[in-house]
Amino acid sequence: MARLDEIAIVIRSKNAGPFCLTLDVLFADEASYRRVVAAQAITAEKMAALYRQPIGNVQVYHHPIALAMKVSIVRSVPAGSLADTDLYGAQQHVPLYPIEIA
Repeated sequence: MARLDEIAIVIRSKNAGPFCLTLDVLFADEASYRRVVAAQAITAEKMAALYRQPIGNVQVYHHPIALAMKVSIVRSVPAGSLADTDLYGAQQHVPLYPIEIA
């Protein structure tokens, strides 16, 4: 077992407009990418649970040529609103780090 942050070379988050957040996970090699995909560690269901969102607010994209995965999540409040705690969405990727990969 290994943690996602030990396998991926980049894990980041950012705004994807005022109503959506995107999480990117990039890998250095095909074996690492395939390992995480095969483990089904990043699925819409798991990301919805992790980020406490309805399943309909989460989409997961696989980009095998780029050795990358992307998760898009509808923000619970618009970026920049009074209730927003992370205007740029720059700190939202941290919960991905400890995900265990078989």
